[in-house]
Amino acid sequence: MQRSRIAVAAAVVAAVGAAVAFTLPSMAGTTSSAKSAPATRSDVSPQILAAMARDLGLDRGQATARLKRAKWASGVSATLAAKTGSDFGGAWLATDGTTLKVAVTDPGAADAVRAAGAEPVLVKRSEQTLNSAKEKLDAVRADAAGVTGWYVDVQTNKVVVVAKPGRTAAARSLAAEAGVKGDAVRVLTSSAVPKPLFDVRGADPYFISLDGGTARCSIGFSVQGGFVTAGHCGTPGDQTSGFNQRAQGVVRASVFPGNADMGFVEVNGDWTPRPVVNDFQGNELPVAGNTEAPVGAAICRSGSTTGTRCGTILAKNQTVVYPEGAVTGLTRTNVCAEGGDSGGPWLSGDQAQGVTSGGSGDCTVGGETFFQPVNEILAANNLTLVTSGGGAQATTPPAESANACASLPVQRRGAINRAGAAQATPNNGAFRANAGRQTACLDAPDGADFDLFLQRLTGAGFRTVARATGAGDKTLSVNARSGTYRYVVRATSGTGSYTLGFATP
Repeated sequence: MQRSRIAVAAAVVAAVGAAVAFTLPSMAGTTSSAKSAPATRSDVSPQILAAMARDLGLDRGQATARLKRAKWASGVSATLAAKTGSDFGGAWLATDGTTLKVAVTDPGAADAVRAAGAEPVLVKRSEQTLNSAKEKLDAVRADAAGVTGWYVDVQTNKVVVVAKPGRTAAARSLAAEAGVKGDAVRVLTSSAVPKPLFDVRGADPYFISLDGGTARCSIGFSVQGGFVTAGHCGTPGDQTSGFNQRAQGVVRASVFPGNADMGFVEVNGDWTPRPVVNDFQGNELPVAGNTEAPVGAAICRSGSTTGTRCGTILAKNQTVVYPEGAVTGLTRTNVCAEGGDSGGPWLSGDQAQGVTSGGSGDCTVGGETFFQPVNEILAANNLTLVTSGGGAQATTPPAESANACASLPVQRRGAINRAGAAQATPNNGAFRANAGRQTACLDAPDGADFDLFLQRLTGAGFRTVARATGAGDKTLSVNARSGTYRYVVRATSGTGSYTLGFATP
């Protein structure tokens, strides 16, 4: 059931140029369901802990501790990425599941890493450099070169190209053609052939009406007005029905193949989105938020064929070459999956992570599975995740005072001594950010008008995606896709010293 690539409207409107004005859209990260669970709703479900015990060899105490550590590591690594800027080389949890390692290219940044409770690792290449190399491979897209994918491996500080057996030379030729230096590439040989897991159900099934029949896929997570799922499960305008064959809704957005495997179905008034996941053992697993787990974290998914299965996040932002074409931005795991698990939800404890895209292998001999990050779907389609209210995304709410500015985790101070001049932060550079809400607060000097801009790096350079202008201090909050960002402070009138505080997802 091949699906054509359908573009979706971005939730954050990118400016044509840095000077182009636009109105910030109304966005939200999460919201509590009206049918909230009791006060203990944020506790990790015993079914998730049992699955982690079975698949990862952890007892309940170890599993709980590992999930808590992963949530802590997510916030710390995001803050360090913003603080160290272009010196940041990536972050991951070690195999013990508790030690957070953070790569940096400048020995001077190691002190900030240690102060945050992480272990610094000095590397040659920044994460921005590695992602730029990976994007060069994305531009080549040699689907028939005996290569099944590529991704940034922050642990080895290289770009990994996955080749079929006997096609190592083809993989290296592909990297050379893309202009990626040989010492920055590692070739991994694998006989696995990834494929989308569509046409069968994962979590609660739904059916898509097609010319000549129907197709079956799986609900991922509830959002306001509907649910998210895999993009290969329908094109905009397709009608859907639920598990009971009753009319359910319409596919409103779909991308596959291309830069995602994501879709959104808007449901009718007969259906109520709920913040739960079916584990197919008679239980409902709570969805309390959407804090993104780091590389090395434990993760579980649900699917009707194989139930709840767990493993580890191996890499992010992987390009996977499917028979239908290459898909970028997927997360690689060692969790098994089979036909029937496609489109289903992924959880780290009670935090939503993504929806099943595809993979290889099975749950008898093992395999690898890729998922589409849910925060990318929310940001790209301006959607709000429905949650139980026990664990909102780990970002700071918009600041409303100078004290609130000071409470944001990343602090930068500067001075502009000429009206019309501008400064980029951090350190006249940029930083990597996950998909999700970015929040900033600018404390401007009295009597001056300083404006604040958030810019994202594109193939045509930095482009403004959000701005805060007008009189007085500024606050900015926007739900944005993953990428390389910088803040720019511009003195529209007046001069003086300013303080910029910001938080990243």
